[in-house]
Amino acid sequence: MEGIKEAIAYIAGLAVKAEKPETIEINGRTYCTKDLRRYDAADKADPIKATTLTSLVDYIKESREELRDRMIIQVVSATKVLLYSGLLPERDRETLFEVNALLPSFEYGREYDQEAFLVSMQSCFAPSDDREAVTILASNIVNTQQATYSDDGITQQAVIKTGITTKDNALVPNPVRLIPYRTFLEVEQPTSEFVFRIGEGRGGAPTFKLVAADGGLWKSQAVDNVKHYLMEALADIPNREQLTIIA
Repeated sequence: MEGIKEAIAYIAGLAVKAEKPETIEINGRTYCTKDLRRYDAADKADPIKATTLTSLVDYIKESREELRDRMIIQVVSATKVLLYSGLLPERDRETLFEVNALLPSFEYGREYDQEAFLVSMQSCFAPSDDREAVTILASNIVNTQQATYSDDGITQQAVIKTGITTKDNALVPNPVRLIPYRTFLEVEQPTSEFVFRIGEGRGGAPTFKLVAADGGLWKSQAVDNVKHYLMEALADIPNREQLTIIA
């Protein structure tokens, strides 16, 4: 029993020793047995968070005392922008401001029922000729059920046809060019092509979906639009050369 206690104590001692960092000199260079990192989160303020580019511009113009000698605005994506300080003495950066776009949600490739699709077309896409054409066609799709009967006095026959059809003739180009709200509302929204499909859901009810057909090219255009907006909005601030905008 005594031997077991000694073995446990020995193993515990090895664990403590392994946790303790040590430095080693090899060929004139100093190495550490642990990956040490400087932790000073308490010395830095949490970034201010907002949902519009206007708020970032106002912060930079109105809160000059909080800014550093060198500042960097990074357009991370079509929906996210960060304001960094330049390199601090310890060669680190501080995030002062974070902007995340607040946008309506639309799932491309998902089948929507008629009501949900029509509402989404109005709330998630900017007005355009193709949006109106798609909306008119989708609103005119109906679930039909037709029955034809015949009786020759000996036998009776009934033919029933079910499915989806349009109330009136309508032509929609495919793919369609639509303008979804996918980046900050202060900038121009990129136009993209989508494949518009009509299907039949449960009970014969019509369903609708849009499938992206541009390979994601809109993302780079949106990032460029955000960068251009910020460059124009901040062109007249004092010491403009101390602010770098990257995308």
